Amino acid sequence: MNRIRKGDQVVVITGKDKGKQGEIVRVLGDKVVVSNVNVVKRHTKPNPQAGQPGGIVEREAPIHASNVMILNPATGKGERVAFKVLEDGRKLRVFRSSGEAVDA
Repeated sequence: MNRIRKGDQVVVITGKDKGKQGEIVRVLGDKVVVSNVNVVKRHTKPNPQAGQPGGIVEREAPIHASNVMILNPATGKGERVAFKVLEDGRKLRVFRSSGEAVDA
């Protein structure tokens, strides 16, 4: 079970986009792709089979998972996440500060 999952709202804690918030689009091992964060320009060749035109394309590049924190909607800040084992054996992600469950 991962601390950060697809669909989580996160805040960037370091780097050029520090303070920006967004939703996790993809998780790639120890890196994550966050919507509207770390946008880079790439020169791409046209691919007629896939229907892609060529040119300069803006897209999100992955950033390391340690550079983001899950956003706590109650406080509006990024917070650390812990795991709590329930009585039936399931694991639940909770915020360390308040002990509230992470809505995912």
